[in-house]
Amino acid sequence: MSGLNSSLGFFLAVVGLSVSGRLLLRRWTVLLELVSAFALCACRLEVDTIAEVGQWAGALGPDVAVTMLFLSIAVHTAVMQDVSGNPAVTLLRLLQRDVSVVVAVLSIAAQLIGAFLALEVAGRFWAMELSDMHMIKNLMMSECSTSLRVSTALGVSTEALAALLLLLLHLVLKNRSQMLKVPALSVALTLIAYTANNYTSGYVNPALAYAVTFTCPGHSFLVYSLVYWLGPLIGVFLAVFLYLGNIPLLFSKNLLYSKKNRFRLPKGKTNDEKSS
Repeated sequence: MSGLNSSLGFFLAVVGLSVSGRLLLRRWTVLLELVSAFALCACRLEVDTIAEVGQWAGALGPDVAVTMLFLSIAVHTAVMQDVSGNPAVTLLRLLQRDVSVVVAVLSIAAQLIGAFLALEVAGRFWAMELSDMHMIKNLMMSECSTSLRVSTALGVSTEALAALLLLLLHLVLKNRSQMLKVPALSVALTLIAYTANNYTSGYVNPALAYAVTFTCPGHSFLVYSLVYWLGPLIGVFLAVFLYLGNIPLLFSKNLLYSKKNRFRLPKGKTNDEKSS
């Protein structure tokens, strides 16, 4: 079986699981977060396999990897809708007081479990060695290359900026239709991943970063945590503050925007003015 065909089969299996989870667990938000994180991480792990090994083991160029990344994000966003599978988005909702602290903690725990399960399932899939590409990936599992290619400070700054831009877009599109949200967020995430590829890979998702790069040698767990947790956390706070002018969970006073109308409406003429 060719590398691309086996990858497509893996993607379809993950999408099928996502659809089933969405239908069966729609009343259980926390469990849906687990399914969402699992699907997101599993697909990204396979996309990274195409990007790293596909060029010289399956004749798959970078354009194939970028296309598969965009399609996997678009399908995931369309299927899971507002269930992000992303701790950064959960923290965003917590700061807006859209969810309680308990729900936020349970959701983040579920997202991390989903990321762990995705790593385990992907590893077992690669171990089946259905293609030369996956055989090589299986041999490389213990020596994976880190996604963090810059200093800790620059890495934190990169993830913070990426999170700020993405979450501001998320807030702007919050009440828009799925027809607009899905392509807009998919394009944004793909561009961020492509632009930040030589820096941090622009995950903007601590659970995703855990699945893809935390287990790779090159940096300590503390450094990875600073970059992929602290960076998005800074971006979350900045996004909420810049969008609302306050942080509802911490303080309600608007420090940026006035509630008064920016433009004064013209007053209507009085009866005396009309008669004259």
